[in-house]
Amino acid sequence: EVLRGPAALAYGGSAIGGVINIIDDRIASRAPEGGYSGRLLASGATGDDSYAVSGAIHAAVGPLVLTLDGLKREADDYEIPIFAESRRLLESEGETAEGGGGKLANTAVELEAIGAGVSYVGADGFIGVSVKKTDTSYGVPGHAHEHEEGEEEEGHEEEGPVTIGLTQTRIDLRGEYAKPFGPFAKVRFSGGHADYEHTEFEGSEVGTKFMSDGYEGRLELVQAERDGWKGAVGFQALRRNFDAQGDEAYVPKTKITEYGAFTQQRVEKAGWGYEGGLRIDYRDLDSLKGEADFTNISGSAGLFARPSDAMFFGVAVSRNSRAPTEAELYAEGPHVATRGFEIGDPNLDEETAWSVEATAHYSGERLSADLHLFTARYDGFIDLRPTGDEEDGLAVYQYVQTKADFRGFEVETRYKAWRKADQSLTLEASGDFVRGATDLGPPARIPSYSVTGRAIYNARFWTARVEARHVGEQDRVAQGELPTDAYTTLNASLAWKPRGDGQLRVFLDGRNLTDEEVREHASFLKDIAPSAGRSIRAGVAYRF
Repeated sequence: EVLRGPAALAYGGSAIGGVINIIDDRIASRAPEGGYSGRLLASGATGDDSYAVSGAIHAAVGPLVLTLDGLKREADDYEIPIFAESRRLLESEGETAEGGGGKLANTAVELEAIGAGVSYVGADGFIGVSVKKTDTSYGVPGHAHEHEEGEEEEGHEEEGPVTIGLTQTRIDLRGEYAKPFGPFAKVRFSGGHADYEHTEFEGSEVGTKFMSDGYEGRLELVQAERDGWKGAVGFQALRRNFDAQGDEAYVPKTKITEYGAFTQQRVEKAGWGYEGGLRIDYRDLDSLKGEADFTNISGSAGLFARPSDAMFFGVAVSRNSRAPTEAELYAEGPHVATRGFEIGDPNLDEETAWSVEATAHYSGERLSADLHLFTARYDGFIDLRPTGDEEDGLAVYQYVQTKADFRGFEVETRYKAWRKADQSLTLEASGDFVRGATDLGPPARIPSYSVTGRAIYNARFWTARVEARHVGEQDRVAQGELPTDAYTTLNASLAWKPRGDGQLRVFLDGRNLTDEEVREHASFLKDIAPSAGRSIRAGVAYRF
């Protein structure tokens, strides 16, 4: 679910643009129809010679619902249509590309994940617990550590490419009790423990280990609705321990403690309404380099109108406040993910932003459309800026604070162009744009505009989809950043439903069919690691 305005404050005060809340069904809140349900998927793809298999099953045993799910995926280095280094990077270094295409070295992936859950589902709610174990390894392109000329003669061997080995075990508790008490209609609660470790390998040698373990809990009291007035109050807490060991441990050992409280209120009248939210957060970071604590207050208020069942208009004004992270405060060292030497600032203040967002939605018999306009003004915007210096052969980046302004829009439309019996043709289009400015110049890694067009043919036994996406050139760049060329990709898919009900699907997906050079401006590695070229994926999926 996508939450904006006052609704986003239930999950944090720093969500300036809203929150994407991902809900899985590992802890079941209701019993599956017929006593059981599940899904299976198997696929293989060209481009990276990959395969993936996954599945899940839910089964009711009396009032208990048992779940089990798993995933395994392996992929080799993926193919690219051009030279790994961008034309702009090579030109800036006085070089030219020779040849091109082939595999992008050190992009292979292995992933295994398995999860299980059990929940008790009763007339007044549910309670359940789940566990998930994830184990993955992947390469980081462009990060082979090469020695200066002559070092091998002195007994140094060239180090291998950097790969990441990551493991995580997470235990979750979640429940809901829906029997009214006092002014409340129900109570929701959740808690979790996560144990995370990732290791950076340099060839076969262990380089740096990053470890994090912590607990979090959440309680939400949902008010009983009275004459169109509904709302909730909630509390949450987090305790996390972070540690890094090795030559590239760029963030010191830190203990993070967080407490938060929030309320959301919404009143709906005939054809219009208003809503508001308030949140207060406390964050303490106790590091080997020092201690810092922050108290942040965030709030949002909005008005909305429904002139008809098909139309919705809304506007919300928000003030959001965010505490700096441990990296922003205390970093000092090489960071493999950004390919830079990062330096934090322990004197950073909280980041605050005032924002206005307007929303319009129309849903007719054949046409539907959504439009979101936004503008945000930051005080104390935390940005990672290049200093122009080098350390250990890497560009030095410093976390700094500045004023900043962002504005942009998102638009989506869907038109049912044709329908006959069980056949239909639907046309979709979407676009987005964002522009940012700071007192230090344009902010880094801000993507250009994009537009997407899509046609979907659907019949009882077949579904076909064709999509074209264009991303514009980005030449409004930050200091030390190179422009990024525009690109247009073509994707298509075909699915056969042999039973006509969609439970069994045999599918064929084509990505980047024209084999375009794709470099995402938001990526730190865009000039040394383009996105994958043409790839065809085939598979079978079954739901029951």
